[in-house]
Amino acid sequence: MPISKNALVRSTVLFLLLGLAALLAIVGAMVWLVNETAVNSNNLIKARSERAALITLRGLGQDAETGQRGYLLTNNPDYLAPYNDAKSKFPAQMDKVQAAFDDEPAQATLAARLRETMTAKFAELETTIELAKNGQRDEALAIVNADRGRELMDEARAFFDRAIEKADQTVLDSIARQQRGIDMLRWVTFLGALVIIGVVGGSIWTVWQYTRQLVEAQREVAVLNADLERRVNERTADLGRANEEIQRFAYIVTHDLRAPLVNIMGFTSELEASLGALQDYVGEATAPTGGAAAAAETDKAEAARLAAFEELPEAIGFIRSSTRKMDGLINAILKLSREGRRTLKPETIDLQGLLENAANAVRHQVVDAGGEVVIDGRPPALLSDRLTLEQIFGNLLDNAVKYRSKDRPLRVRIEAGVGPGNTVVVRVEDNGRGIAPQDHERIFELFRRSGSQDQAGEGIGLAHVRSMARNIGGDVGVQSELGTGSTFEITFARDLRSVIGAI
Repeated sequence: MPISKNALVRSTVLFLLLGLAALLAIVGAMVWLVNETAVNSNNLIKARSERAALITLRGLGQDAETGQRGYLLTNNPDYLAPYNDAKSKFPAQMDKVQAAFDDEPAQATLAARLRETMTAKFAELETTIELAKNGQRDEALAIVNADRGRELMDEARAFFDRAIEKADQTVLDSIARQQRGIDMLRWVTFLGALVIIGVVGGSIWTVWQYTRQLVEAQREVAVLNADLERRVNERTADLGRANEEIQRFAYIVTHDLRAPLVNIMGFTSELEASLGALQDYVGEATAPTGGAAAAAETDKAEAARLAAFEELPEAIGFIRSSTRKMDGLINAILKLSREGRRTLKPETIDLQGLLENAANAVRHQVVDAGGEVVIDGRPPALLSDRLTLEQIFGNLLDNAVKYRSKDRPLRVRIEAGVGPGNTVVVRVEDNGRGIAPQDHERIFELFRRSGSQDQAGEGIGLAHVRSMARNIGGDVGVQSELGTGSTFEITFARDLRSVIGAI
């Protein structure tokens, strides 16, 4: 399908908008992923910080408890090193744990409870160690065996386990969300890339098509330029042919219109002569009569009778016949003149239907004569002047009926198809009485007829057909043999606009 300049602009804008939409989608997805990554990274860092603080605090409690047990079992002060280290680090580490849960009210409450628990645990450890240092080892062991310290440590461990598990889950959730974001970005990038590739490909294809059309147009222009001289020569030949037709028409008009005038002049002379005889008779009707005079009077009376009853009516009849002929010729000329001035109106035409209508107009005459009308071929769709085509085919079919052979039933065959150079060719074939070879061109001349003149007409039908065919960018020709039938071939432009535009 040809691409116009407007279509190229629209396609280019559309492709640019699609490409921009794809880029915006990719950029939007990347911005969203960056934000999600930032949120997930913050959650991940926070969860890991919480986890590390909890594990460290739990380790301090375990180290302090291990140091206490070692000292109580061995009474060796070296075992107090882990306890002393844990005791010194506990307050700061506990502050870190609480700070990590400041933005989580529920966890902050539990962290405060953990501080109380761990403080009580360290107080219990310190009490037992101090009793042992003072030689009250049994009292210290009694406090240990009371399981108060174990209960505090179990409570602390339960908090540590829940908090660490929650931090681990937060880490896993952040990693999963980040992975989903990466997958989404991958798909958006992939689909966006496909759209951009499609946009680029579509743009390239559109530009290539438009460029190819430009190249073809330039090639056609070059061909037209190269063919311009030939077309000018053809137009010159057409003008020459038209000039010849005008000259021939002028000759025919002057010749054929002169003949009735000569007849009128001749019979007018006869009327004058006859009028003289009547005048002589009337003028001498009152003269004296005698023997010789009576004989002369009788001769004049006979001459007057002949003039009144034979010569004058005959002359008047010929004059009337000549004037009727002249009137018919003048009317025919006026008809051709009006048809030549008519404006052609191109319209879409169903040639099959038009031919069927033309055939139906004469079918009853053909059927009455025992014949038939057949339409063959596949008439193409065309753009032409309907009235011109109706007159052309109506005239040809009327002639086929008018000049049919009396010895056989009439057979009319119409065949339509596509001709060379975007033209339409229609053949109208009949088995009528035919046309002699020397009359094949003569029948297309104005007021010229072929064969016996046993049918009414002025001899303008086929001249009119050729004129109309040439008006719609075509011509008409005939192939015929006397006694076997005729085939008229009409060629005309399939698109009348090309003919009107070339005029």
